[in-house]
Amino acid sequence: MMQAVIDDLSRAFPEAANGARWQMLSDQVMGGVSTGRLTRETVDGRRCNRMTGDVSLANNGGFLQMALDLSPDGQPVDASRFPAIEIEVRGNNEAYGLHLRTADITRPWQSYRQSFMATPAWQRIRLPLSGFEAHRIDAPLDVSRLRRVGLVAIGRAFAADLALAEIRFA
Repeated sequence: MMQAVIDDLSRAFPEAANGARWQMLSDQVMGGVSTGRLTRETVDGRRCNRMTGDVSLANNGGFLQMALDLSPDGQPVDASRFPAIEIEVRGNNEAYGLHLRTADITRPWQSYRQSFMATPAWQRIRLPLSGFEAHRIDAPLDVSRLRRVGLVAIGRAFAADLALAEIRFA
Protein backbone atom coordinates (compact mmCIF):
# COMPACT_ATOMS: atom_id res chain seq x y z
CA MET A 1 0.00 0.00 0.00
CA MET A 2 1.32 3.39 -1.01
CA GLN A 3 1.59 5.98 1.78
CA ALA A 4 2.96 9.48 2.18
CA VAL A 5 3.49 10.99 5.61
CA ILE A 6 2.06 14.47 6.07
CA ASP A 7 3.27 14.63 9.67
CA ASP A 8 4.67 12.01 12.04
CA LEU A 9 5.65 14.63 14.66
CA SER A 10 9.34 13.89 14.17
CA ARG A 11 10.32 17.58 14.00
CA ALA A 12 10.26 20.21 16.74
CA PHE A 13 6.81 21.73 17.32
CA PRO A 14 5.22 23.48 15.49
CA GLU A 15 7.11 22.29 12.39
CA ALA A 16 5.63 19.29 10.57
CA ALA A 17 7.52 16.56 8.74
CA ASN A 18 6.53 18.24 5.44
CA GLY A 19 8.30 21.48 6.49
CA ALA A 20 5.12 23.49 7.07
CA ARG A 21 4.00 24.71 10.50
CA TRP A 22 0.95 23.75 12.54
CA GLN A 23 -1.38 26.63 13.40
CA MET A 24 -4.17 27.04 15.91
CA LEU A 25 -7.17 28.85 14.46
CA SER A 26 -10.43 29.86 16.11
CA ASP A 27 -13.65 31.66 15.32
CA GLN A 28 -12.11 34.76 16.94
CA VAL A 29 -10.85 35.73 13.47
CA MET A 30 -14.54 36.34 12.63
CA GLY A 31 -15.73 37.77 15.96
CA GLY A 32 -16.44 34.52 17.82
CA VAL A 33 -15.29 33.81 21.35
CA SER A 34 -14.14 30.17 21.26
CA THR A 35 -10.81 29.68 23.01
CA GLY A 36 -8.26 26.96 22.57
CA ARG A 37 -4.62 26.02 22.45
CA LEU A 38 -2.41 23.69 20.51
CA THR A 39 0.48 21.98 22.28
CA ARG A 40 2.93 19.13 21.73
CA GLU A 41 2.49 16.53 24.48
CA THR A 42 2.82 12.85 25.27
CA VAL A 43 -0.59 11.27 25.88
CA ASP A 44 -0.89 7.60 26.81
CA GLY A 45 2.66 7.03 25.62
CA ARG A 46 2.19 8.73 22.22
CA ARG A 47 3.77 12.00 21.15
CA CYS A 48 1.00 14.17 19.74
CA ASN A 49 -0.32 17.57 18.85
CA ARG A 50 -3.14 18.26 21.28
CA MET A 51 -5.91 20.78 20.69
CA THR A 52 -7.90 21.70 23.78
CA GLY A 53 -10.40 24.43 24.46
CA ASP A 54 -13.99 25.51 24.57
CA VAL A 55 -16.10 25.88 21.45
CA SER A 56 -18.73 28.61 21.88
CA LEU A 57 -21.60 29.54 19.58
CA ALA A 58 -21.70 33.10 20.95
CA ASN A 59 -21.24 35.94 18.43
CA ASN A 60 -21.95 33.54 15.53
CA GLY A 61 -18.86 31.53 16.42
CA GLY A 62 -18.36 27.84 16.77
CA PHE A 63 -14.95 26.38 15.90
CA LEU A 64 -11.39 25.56 16.91
CA GLN A 65 -8.95 24.13 14.38
CA MET A 66 -5.41 22.75 14.21
CA ALA A 67 -4.39 23.42 10.62
CA LEU A 68 -1.42 22.55 8.45
CA ASP A 69 -0.49 23.64 4.94
CA LEU A 70 0.41 20.60 2.84
CA SER A 71 3.55 22.28 1.52
CA PRO A 72 5.80 24.83 3.26
CA ASP A 73 5.26 27.43 0.53
CA GLY A 74 1.45 27.01 0.46
CA GLN A 75 1.47 25.60 -3.05
CA PRO A 76 -1.06 22.88 -3.97
CA VAL A 77 -0.15 19.23 -3.49
CA ASP A 78 -1.30 16.46 -5.85
CA ALA A 79 -2.79 13.62 -3.78
CA SER A 80 -4.63 11.99 -6.68
CA ARG A 81 -2.66 8.73 -6.39
CA PHE A 82 -3.99 8.19 -2.83
CA PRO A 83 -7.51 7.01 -2.01
CA ALA A 84 -7.60 8.24 1.60
CA ILE A 85 -6.16 10.20 4.49
CA GLU A 86 -5.34 8.27 7.65
CA ILE A 87 -5.12 9.87 11.07
CA GLU A 88 -4.07 8.48 14.43
CA VAL A 89 -6.13 10.26 17.06
CA ARG A 90 -7.62 10.07 20.50
CA GLY A 91 -10.14 12.36 22.10
CA ASN A 92 -13.02 12.76 24.47
CA ASN A 93 -15.81 10.78 22.74
CA GLU A 94 -16.80 13.77 20.61
CA ALA A 95 -17.28 14.16 16.87
CA TYR A 96 -14.64 16.22 15.06
CA GLY A 97 -14.09 17.09 11.42
CA LEU A 98 -11.24 16.73 8.98
CA HIS A 99 -11.44 19.68 6.60
CA LEU A 100 -9.57 20.03 3.32
CA ARG A 101 -8.88 23.21 1.43
CA THR A 102 -7.87 23.32 -2.22
CA ALA A 103 -6.60 25.95 -4.64
CA ASP A 104 -10.26 26.35 -5.73
CA ILE A 105 -11.31 27.77 -2.36
CA THR A 106 -11.59 31.55 -2.19
CA ARG A 107 -13.48 32.14 1.09
CA PRO A 108 -12.50 31.22 4.68
CA TRP A 109 -15.80 29.40 5.32
CA GLN A 110 -15.44 27.04 2.35
CA SER A 111 -14.01 23.54 2.73
CA TYR A 112 -14.45 19.86 1.99
CA ARG A 113 -15.45 18.01 5.15
CA GLN A 114 -15.71 14.59 6.71
CA SER A 115 -16.46 13.85 10.36
CA PHE A 116 -15.04 11.23 12.72
CA MET A 117 -15.42 10.19 16.36
CA ALA A 118 -12.39 10.55 18.61
CA THR A 119 -12.53 7.99 21.41
CA PRO A 120 -10.38 8.01 24.58
CA ALA A 121 -8.24 5.19 23.12
CA TRP A 122 -5.74 5.81 20.32
CA GLN A 123 -7.18 4.74 16.97
CA ARG A 124 -6.25 4.87 13.31
CA ILE A 125 -9.07 6.29 11.20
CA ARG A 126 -9.14 6.03 7.41
CA LEU A 127 -11.09 8.79 5.68
CA PRO A 128 -11.63 8.09 1.96
CA LEU A 129 -11.00 11.18 -0.17
CA SER A 130 -14.21 10.30 -2.06
CA GLY A 131 -16.15 10.77 1.21
CA PHE A 132 -15.41 14.48 1.67
CA GLU A 133 -18.42 16.74 1.13
CA ALA A 134 -18.27 20.26 -0.26
CA HIS A 135 -19.24 22.95 2.26
CA ARG A 136 -20.40 26.31 0.86
CA ILE A 137 -18.56 25.75 -2.43
CA ASP A 138 -19.95 24.43 -5.71
CA ALA A 139 -16.66 23.13 -7.16
CA PRO A 140 -16.11 19.40 -6.72
CA LEU A 141 -13.13 18.28 -4.64
CA ASP A 142 -10.00 18.21 -6.82
CA VAL A 143 -7.46 16.18 -4.83
CA SER A 144 -4.73 17.20 -7.27
CA ARG A 145 -4.95 20.75 -5.85
CA LEU A 146 -4.93 20.24 -2.04
CA ARG A 147 -3.48 23.08 0.01
CA ARG A 148 -4.39 22.60 3.67
CA VAL A 149 -5.73 20.08 6.12
CA GLY A 150 -7.45 20.93 9.39
CA LEU A 151 -8.75 18.93 12.33
CA VAL A 152 -11.72 20.86 13.61
CA ALA A 153 -14.00 21.08 16.64
CA ILE A 154 -17.05 22.75 15.14
CA GLY A 155 -20.75 23.48 15.15
CA ARG A 156 -21.82 23.06 18.76
CA ALA A 157 -20.78 24.29 22.19
CA PHE A 158 -18.50 21.72 23.82
CA ALA A 159 -15.11 21.15 25.45
CA ALA A 160 -12.66 20.07 22.75
CA ASP A 161 -9.81 17.66 23.48
CA LEU A 162 -8.29 16.10 20.37
CA ALA A 163 -4.83 14.56 20.09
CA LEU A 164 -3.18 13.75 16.75
CA ALA A 165 -0.16 11.41 16.59
CA GLU A 166 0.14 11.05 12.81
CA ILE A 167 -1.51 12.08 9.56
CA ARG A 168 -0.76 10.62 6.13
CA PHE A 169 -2.08 10.02 2.65
CA ALA A 170 -2.80 6.32 2.26
